[in-house]
Amino acid sequence: MAEFNPVESLTYAQSISELEAILRMMQSDNCDIDHLAAYTRRATELLKACRSRLTATEEELRDILSALSSENGGPAANA
Repeated sequence: MAEFNPVESLTYAQSISELEAILRMMQSDNCDIDHLAAYTRRATELLKACRSRLTATEEELRDILSALSSENGGPAANA
């Protein structure tokens, strides 16, 4: 089984790439049942990190658009 880098050190793209690799491995005929639980835990960690990053980015974009809208005197943007 491969050693995993800490989730916090991965970019979003790296996390998605690793999730895709885990999914391909789980779907293959060569899935190592002895490591299945570890891969499932890792996939869960990666999904949580991706979801958190997406939520944080969404909130940041809302704040930016709201500030931009306020500067222009318009109504707050609905993101």
